[in-house]
Amino acid sequence: MSDATDTADAGTGRSITAAPPARARRLHAFRDDALGYDDATGLAARLRAGDVSATELLEAAAERCALVDPSLGALVFTDLDRARARARRVGRSEMSAPLAGVPSAFKDAVRVEGAPMRVGSPAVPDTPALHDGPYTRAFRATGLNPLGITAMPPFGWTAATERQGGLVTRNPWDTGRTSGGSSGGSSALVAAGALPIAHANDGGGSIRIPAAVTGLVGFKPSRGRHPDEAFSRHMPIPIISQGVVSRSVRDTALFLTAFESGCRPRGVPPIGRVAATPSRRLRIGLVDHSPAGDGTDPATLSVLHETAGRLEELGHEIIPTPAPVPPGFREDFIAYWGLLALSTSTSGRSLFDPEFDATRLDPFTVGLARMARQRLAAIPGHLYRLARARRRFDASFGDLDVYLSPVVAHETPEVGYLDAELPFETHLERVSNWVTFTPLQNIAGSPAVSVPAGHAPDGMPIGVHLSARRGEDRVLLELASEYEAAHPFTPIWS
Repeated sequence: MSDATDTADAGTGRSITAAPPARARRLHAFRDDALGYDDATGLAARLRAGDVSATELLEAAAERCALVDPSLGALVFTDLDRARARARRVGRSEMSAPLAGVPSAFKDAVRVEGAPMRVGSPAVPDTPALHDGPYTRAFRATGLNPLGITAMPPFGWTAATERQGGLVTRNPWDTGRTSGGSSGGSSALVAAGALPIAHANDGGGSIRIPAAVTGLVGFKPSRGRHPDEAFSRHMPIPIISQGVVSRSVRDTALFLTAFESGCRPRGVPPIGRVAATPSRRLRIGLVDHSPAGDGTDPATLSVLHETAGRLEELGHEIIPTPAPVPPGFREDFIAYWGLLALSTSTSGRSLFDPEFDATRLDPFTVGLARMARQRLAAIPGHLYRLARARRRFDASFGDLDVYLSPVVAHETPEVGYLDAELPFETHLERVSNWVTFTPLQNIAGSPAVSVPAGHAPDGMPIGVHLSARRGEDRVLLELASEYEAAHPFTPIWS
């Protein structure tokens, strides 16, 4: 497999191909510039105090991206001219938005004025959007200042950000490893310190998985908290949630509360103020294996059980419990995956762009679509069982408040393990055996978060997964906040 990476030519918006990166292992951009070592919340406070300007933050972020992105391959488009204009306006305003002037980026999965939305696929043409989509407008209202677009695998079907032609997004903790997917571009830049926070979205674990493998906080909100893009509104079962990846729980909480101040949630209560700890001690169900895939590996189990012990020390009750995964869930979700890929391949012109070219689809999308076409008669049964699983998930908690589980079933694989050119059957087996804990919350529409909790023997980050009933986002954020304060994660620069 080629090691070429795609990046973006700063200031021009042109996509370029970088030279193969050296095997640098760990790579980050943290240093004593305007961004320093602060998270997004800290930067917003410094900006409001007048200690730094939005322009200084943006230029530091642009310099950091230029430093690390040739090796990481995380940016696919930049528009520094517009970002600089926004930064100048922040300097003349009262900065009422909570995150005003903090640099960020969008994932290649929402419409952004002046930028192409290719959802990671060359089948979608490089056509700039004429206007922002509904989510983009609400995202900007938080005050974040996006400087570009981050990479994702084609249509977000898989859990590594690898695209056709050997285009790879690498993990800053070890550039020979995957940064996860599908929000791997955003996670790589935030973990490397090039950006403090970045947009991500999640249709089966795509926020939580890359956060887990890069040592970040990755929160998937309850369904109804954010508006959807047009192409996802008509899914038979809505599964996509928008959000961010960040380096602290308080950043994620600040973003979510800032977002809902300008965009009222539908069908779930507002998150409101997030306290530093839950209002009471919680009953937490410990799930260490999933029936949806292979067994959990020793390094992941070790971190999971250590985390359970730490939560117990904080006063919470840990109750070992079976995974709340209904029989046949893996097969039902894979069938639904295939149905969405079939819709993409046959309706791409109406979903994405009139010039959509199905001949340029990647092997995994083609394989999923072919599988769905061959099994169309069984699709109604799969959808029925998934809808039933969605209705029954909240009841599965019983007297539990939260589930604690791994995010993924084994340690972070090397680049190429989920290569875009793999034979379909190999790719499907590998990804479905790795991604066994996260898709259920997408079907249920419930909140879930990946919290950095430990390291594998080789030093790679391992996250743990907390999930709750739909609408109980605040409970998760408060629990994650309490855990983070008691057990801070070792930063990449240490």
